[in-house]
Amino acid sequence: MRIVEDSSLVLQIRDADGVLLAMIVRANFSVEGLSFLTDDSSVLQVGYMTRPTGERIAAHVHEPLMRNIVGTQEVLVIQSGIIRLDLFTQKKQYVASVLLETGDVVLLSEGGHGVDIIKEARIIEIKQGPFAEGKDKTRFEPDLTESFDHSDTI
Repeated sequence: MRIVEDSSLVLQIRDADGVLLAMIVRANFSVEGLSFLTDDSSVLQVGYMTRPTGERIAAHVHEPLMRNIVGTQEVLVIQSGIIRLDLFTQKKQYVASVLLETGDVVLLSEGGHGVDIIKEARIIEIKQGPFAEGKDKTRFEPDLTESFDHSDTI
């Protein structure tokens, strides 16, 4: 099953229950000013800004605010290459596959994911810490033979 919202080069991929699995910001996405692409309740906030030459963003610090966060979200920045991102529900059920290319950014919000490198890639991964060795993730072998064909690629 694929449920995809496509708006101005930002894709939101959700499972059948409406849970956001991934938000993809394509390399050529652009808006004027400052726009947050995630809602205020999102554990990891993703914003985009276009600022003119000479503008200054005021110096600031972030206060040590206690937050209770369950789960791990991560962001992948594709610096070069092409990857196929397979997305799964938290119950490891296949939802969709997406090709990501140079300059694309993806927020992996919930559920599971796997990556196949289609063309040699350089990827920056950003996620919450600290890392909990052995407790952070559960690896699994998805059965993509029945559920994946290239017509399901977004």
